[in-house]
Amino acid sequence: MGKFIAIDGLDGSGKGTQSEKLVEYLRSQGKKVRVLSFPMYENESSAFVKMYLDGRLGDKPSDTNAYVASMFFASDRYISYVTDWKKDIEDKETYVIANRYASANAVHQLSKLPKNEWDRFLAWLWDFEFKKLGLPEPDSVIYLELPPRLSLSLVRHRSQETGQKMDIHEKDTAYMEKCYDAALYSCEKLNWDRVKCYDGDQIRTREDIFEEIKNIAEGL
Repeated sequence: MGKFIAIDGLDGSGKGTQSEKLVEYLRSQGKKVRVLSFPMYENESSAFVKMYLDGRLGDKPSDTNAYVASMFFASDRYISYVTDWKKDIEDKETYVIANRYASANAVHQLSKLPKNEWDRFLAWLWDFEFKKLGLPEPDSVIYLELPPRLSLSLVRHRSQETGQKMDIHEKDTAYMEKCYDAALYSCEKLNWDRVKCYDGDQIRTREDIFEEIKNIAEGL
Protein backbone atom coordinates (compact mmCIF):
# COMPACT_ATOMS: atom_id res chain seq x y z
CA MET A 1 0.00 0.00 0.00
CA GLY A 2 1.35 3.42 -0.97
CA LYS A 3 2.24 6.24 1.39
CA PHE A 4 2.61 10.02 1.19
CA ILE A 5 5.98 11.19 2.53
CA ALA A 6 7.22 14.78 2.68
CA ILE A 7 10.93 15.53 3.09
CA ASP A 8 11.76 18.98 4.40
CA GLY A 9 14.65 20.96 5.86
CA LEU A 10 16.50 24.25 5.60
CA ASP A 11 17.99 25.24 2.25
CA GLY A 12 21.09 23.18 1.59
CA SER A 13 20.04 20.30 3.86
CA GLY A 14 19.84 17.79 1.00
CA LYS A 15 16.08 17.53 0.52
CA GLY A 16 16.34 17.05 -3.24
CA THR A 17 19.12 14.49 -2.99
CA GLN A 18 17.39 12.43 -0.31
CA SER A 19 14.03 12.60 -2.12
CA GLU A 20 15.73 11.20 -5.23
CA LYS A 21 17.43 8.45 -3.23
CA LEU A 22 14.13 7.43 -1.64
CA VAL A 23 12.40 7.38 -5.03
CA GLU A 24 15.19 5.22 -6.49
CA TYR A 25 15.02 2.82 -3.54
CA LEU A 26 11.23 2.43 -3.67
CA ARG A 27 11.28 1.83 -7.42
CA SER A 28 13.99 -0.79 -6.93
CA GLN A 29 11.53 -2.54 -4.63
CA GLY A 30 8.92 -2.58 -7.39
CA LYS A 31 6.83 0.28 -5.96
CA LYS A 32 4.88 2.81 -8.01
CA VAL A 33 6.27 6.25 -7.13
CA ARG A 34 5.35 9.86 -7.93
CA VAL A 35 7.86 12.54 -6.94
CA LEU A 36 6.87 16.17 -6.34
CA SER A 37 8.98 19.24 -5.64
CA PHE A 38 7.56 22.44 -4.17
CA PRO A 39 7.35 25.23 -5.09
CA MET A 40 6.49 24.10 -8.63
CA TYR A 41 8.51 26.84 -10.31
CA GLU A 42 7.80 25.54 -13.81
CA ASN A 43 4.01 25.93 -13.33
CA GLU A 44 1.78 28.99 -13.38
CA SER A 45 0.60 27.97 -9.91
CA SER A 46 3.83 29.32 -8.39
CA ALA A 47 3.51 32.87 -9.79
CA PHE A 48 2.95 34.53 -6.41
CA VAL A 49 5.67 32.41 -4.79
CA LYS A 50 8.21 33.56 -7.37
CA MET A 51 7.26 37.21 -6.89
CA TYR A 52 7.75 36.82 -3.14
CA LEU A 53 11.05 34.92 -3.27
CA ASP A 54 12.48 37.18 -5.98
CA GLY A 55 11.98 40.16 -3.67
CA ARG A 56 9.32 41.89 -5.75
CA LEU A 57 7.07 42.20 -2.68
CA GLY A 58 9.89 43.41 -0.43
CA ASP A 59 13.61 42.84 0.09
CA LYS A 60 13.17 41.01 3.38
CA PRO A 61 11.02 37.95 4.22
CA SER A 62 9.29 39.97 6.95
CA ASP A 63 7.96 42.43 4.35
CA THR A 64 5.26 39.84 3.61
CA ASN A 65 3.47 38.63 6.72
CA ALA A 66 3.32 34.95 7.67
CA TYR A 67 -0.32 34.43 6.74
CA VAL A 68 -0.10 36.07 3.31
CA ALA A 69 3.12 34.26 2.37
CA SER A 70 1.61 30.96 3.54
CA MET A 71 -1.30 31.45 1.16
CA PHE A 72 1.09 31.91 -1.78
CA PHE A 73 2.79 28.56 -1.14
CA ALA A 74 -0.46 26.78 -0.26
CA SER A 75 -2.11 27.96 -3.48
CA ASP A 76 0.76 26.46 -5.49
CA ARG A 77 0.15 23.11 -3.78
CA TYR A 78 -3.61 23.32 -4.16
CA ILE A 79 -3.63 24.18 -7.88
CA SER A 80 -1.06 21.50 -8.72
CA TYR A 81 -2.95 18.96 -6.58
CA VAL A 82 -6.29 19.55 -8.29
CA THR A 83 -4.84 19.67 -11.81
CA ASP A 84 -2.16 17.00 -11.53
CA TRP A 85 -1.18 14.80 -8.60
CA LYS A 86 -4.56 14.16 -6.93
CA LYS A 87 -4.84 11.01 -9.05
CA ASP A 88 -1.57 9.73 -7.57
CA ILE A 89 -2.76 10.28 -4.00
CA GLU A 90 -6.04 8.50 -4.79
CA ASP A 91 -4.14 5.52 -6.23
CA LYS A 92 -3.57 3.58 -3.01
CA GLU A 93 -0.68 1.66 -4.56
CA THR A 94 1.41 4.75 -5.31
CA TYR A 95 4.06 6.25 -3.04
CA VAL A 96 4.04 10.04 -3.31
CA ILE A 97 7.32 11.67 -2.26
CA ALA A 98 7.31 15.46 -1.85
CA ASN A 99 10.42 17.62 -1.63
CA ARG A 100 8.94 20.28 0.72
CA TYR A 101 5.27 20.56 1.58
CA ALA A 102 3.03 22.38 4.08
CA SER A 103 5.82 21.76 6.59
CA ALA A 104 7.85 24.45 4.81
CA ASN A 105 5.19 27.03 5.70
CA ALA A 106 5.41 25.89 9.31
CA VAL A 107 9.16 26.51 9.33
CA HIS A 108 9.59 29.61 7.18
CA GLN A 109 6.48 31.55 8.10
CA LEU A 110 6.28 30.60 11.77
CA SER A 111 9.68 32.22 12.22
CA LYS A 112 8.22 35.65 11.40
CA LEU A 113 5.99 35.59 14.47
CA PRO A 114 6.68 35.99 18.21
CA LYS A 115 6.84 32.65 20.01
CA ASN A 116 3.64 33.29 21.95
CA GLU A 117 1.79 33.17 18.59
CA TRP A 118 3.39 29.98 17.27
CA ASP A 119 0.73 27.53 18.46
CA ARG A 120 -2.07 29.67 17.07
CA PHE A 121 -0.34 29.94 13.69
CA LEU A 122 0.28 26.19 13.46
CA ALA A 123 -3.37 25.49 14.28
CA TRP A 124 -4.46 28.00 11.61
CA LEU A 125 -2.04 26.58 9.03
CA TRP A 126 -3.11 22.95 9.45
CA ASP A 127 -6.78 23.91 9.35
CA PHE A 128 -6.22 26.08 6.26
CA GLU A 129 -4.17 23.63 4.20
CA PHE A 130 -5.71 20.31 5.19
CA LYS A 131 -9.30 21.25 6.08
CA LYS A 132 -10.19 24.42 4.17
CA LEU A 133 -8.19 23.60 1.00
CA GLY A 134 -8.56 19.85 1.40
CA LEU A 135 -4.93 19.04 0.65
CA PRO A 136 -3.82 15.53 1.68
CA GLU A 137 -1.90 15.23 4.94
CA PRO A 138 1.37 13.26 4.70
CA ASP A 139 1.80 9.94 6.46
CA SER A 140 5.19 11.26 7.54
CA VAL A 141 7.12 14.52 7.46
CA ILE A 142 10.83 13.70 7.54
CA TYR A 143 12.74 16.77 8.66
CA LEU A 144 16.43 16.96 7.76
CA GLU A 145 18.02 18.90 10.58
CA LEU A 146 21.04 20.99 9.61
CA PRO A 147 22.05 24.11 11.59
CA PRO A 148 22.16 27.40 9.63
CA ARG A 149 25.94 27.69 9.95
CA LEU A 150 26.23 24.52 7.85
CA SER A 151 23.21 24.90 5.57
CA LEU A 152 24.08 28.48 4.58
CA SER A 153 27.66 27.55 3.73
CA LEU A 154 26.31 24.88 1.36
CA VAL A 155 23.82 27.31 -0.20
CA ARG A 156 26.51 29.92 -0.80
CA HIS A 157 28.85 27.34 -2.30
CA ARG A 158 26.05 26.13 -4.61
CA SER A 159 25.34 29.70 -5.68
CA GLN A 160 29.01 30.32 -6.48
CA GLU A 161 29.38 27.04 -8.35
CA THR A 162 26.19 27.20 -10.41
CA GLY A 163 25.39 30.90 -10.57
CA GLN A 164 21.99 30.16 -9.05
CA LYS A 165 20.60 33.33 -7.48
CA MET A 166 20.01 33.21 -3.72
CA ASP A 167 16.43 34.09 -2.76
CA ILE A 168 15.38 36.47 0.01
CA HIS A 169 15.27 33.60 2.52
CA GLU A 170 18.78 32.41 1.74
CA LYS A 171 20.26 35.92 1.88
CA ASP A 172 18.99 36.63 5.39
CA THR A 173 21.16 34.87 7.99
CA ALA A 174 19.12 36.06 10.99
CA TYR A 175 15.95 34.84 9.31
CA MET A 176 17.45 31.39 8.73
CA GLU A 177 18.44 31.20 12.40
CA LYS A 178 14.82 31.89 13.36
CA CYS A 179 13.66 29.25 10.87
CA TYR A 180 15.90 26.69 12.54
CA ASP A 181 14.34 27.41 15.94
CA ALA A 182 10.86 27.24 14.38
CA ALA A 183 11.71 23.92 12.73
CA LEU A 184 12.82 22.29 15.97
CA TYR A 185 9.64 23.52 17.66
CA SER A 186 7.48 22.20 14.82
CA CYS A 187 9.21 18.81 14.93
CA GLU A 188 8.20 18.39 18.56
CA LYS A 189 4.74 19.93 18.26
CA LEU A 190 3.70 18.12 15.09
CA ASN A 191 5.52 14.80 15.63
CA TRP A 192 7.72 15.01 12.55
CA ASP A 193 10.40 12.37 12.01
CA ARG A 194 13.61 14.30 12.66
CA VAL A 195 16.86 13.17 11.05
CA LYS A 196 20.02 14.83 12.32
CA CYS A 197 22.25 15.38 9.27
CA TYR A 198 25.42 16.45 11.06
CA ASP A 199 27.85 15.37 13.73
CA GLY A 200 29.51 18.38 15.33
CA ASP A 201 30.74 20.55 12.46
CA GLN A 202 30.74 17.67 9.99
CA ILE A 203 27.86 16.77 7.68
CA ARG A 204 27.04 13.07 7.71
CA THR A 205 27.36 11.17 4.45
CA ARG A 206 24.36 11.01 2.13
CA GLU A 207 24.32 7.25 2.48
CA ASP A 208 24.32 7.39 6.27
CA ILE A 209 21.47 9.90 6.32
CA PHE A 210 19.49 7.87 3.81
CA GLU A 211 19.64 4.74 5.95
CA GLU A 212 17.60 6.57 8.59
CA ILE A 213 15.16 7.88 5.99
CA LYS A 214 14.72 4.39 4.50
CA ASN A 215 14.01 2.94 7.95
CA ILE A 216 11.35 5.59 8.60
CA ALA A 217 9.69 4.94 5.23
CA GLU A 218 9.70 1.19 5.72
CA GLY A 219 8.14 1.56 9.16
CA LEU A 220 5.06 3.45 7.97
